[in-house]
Amino acid sequence: MRPGLPRPGRTIGDNGQVNAPHRSGFACFVGRPNAGKSTLTNALVGTKVAITSSKPQTTRHAIRGIVHRPDAQLIIVDTPGLHRPRTLLGQRLNDVVRETWSEVDVVGFCVPADQKVGPGDRFIAAELKKVAKRTPVIGVVTKTDLVSQQQVAEQLVAMQEVLDFAELIPVSAVDGFQVGTLADLLVTRLPEGPQLYPDGELTDEPEATLVAELIREAALEGVRDELPHSIAVTVEEMVPHEGRDDMVDVHALLYVERPSQKGIVLGHKGERLRDVGSTARKHIEALLGSKVYLELHVKVAKDWQRDPKQLRRLGF
Repeated sequence: MRPGLPRPGRTIGDNGQVNAPHRSGFACFVGRPNAGKSTLTNALVGTKVAITSSKPQTTRHAIRGIVHRPDAQLIIVDTPGLHRPRTLLGQRLNDVVRETWSEVDVVGFCVPADQKVGPGDRFIAAELKKVAKRTPVIGVVTKTDLVSQQQVAEQLVAMQEVLDFAELIPVSAVDGFQVGTLADLLVTRLPEGPQLYPDGELTDEPEATLVAELIREAALEGVRDELPHSIAVTVEEMVPHEGRDDMVDVHALLYVERPSQKGIVLGHKGERLRDVGSTARKHIEALLGSKVYLELHVKVAKDWQRDPKQLRRLGF
């Protein structure tokens, strides 16, 4: 680089002064299932890019959400919850987490304020100690809106005992408490550089992937505890509606592992599936910005979580 020119990521203002550097890079949130990672990702991005549910292990892909700021572009990778796997799917989700945190510029380790630090958290902390040698790890106490200030303080103390964090911060994605401050902490650890994505782009996920996730989110609500892990969704077709330029036809399949689960998803005379379609359609219309005709069918893919061929076909 020639002397006298600003370094990459820096700009020269009207007064000839070099402005603060523009930063761009990747952060990921890790934690055990249901630690609030997806809700926090959505709060930082400012819109829904990752599905959320009260069911653990909702996230199955590394979803990228893009935060645009005048001084930075922060790409947040929301990862599946790290857990003790019982199926091949579980092993592959854990592989996604480890692969992601080995490639980002900063890691946020999320622990909910309303649950004591447990063996799962300590397991993740032990794994992160290897990463922390080269990548800063920020401790994030989530869901602070659910507990008292005293409980938040106790959780922060407990977190200090599991890992030597670069920073430690309590946040609430629900009421916005310190979400902006967390963004600042993440941004300061990004390298200097130009934008990596165009203005206005909020995720790099294909629309069909986001649509499938929105359908799965709707299907997860109200099902029995053992069923969520058995539900997978694929979008078979997404095309303009014939004769209308303001409507999109979406044809999707919901997969379960056993015939008895198919009956649960369908409900009495298909009533539950219609409710799933109605809920999902509203979110898909908001995502696509157009009317949607949504057609859903349920299929049984026996023990797909343990079958390598079926996992590949379903995108895992």
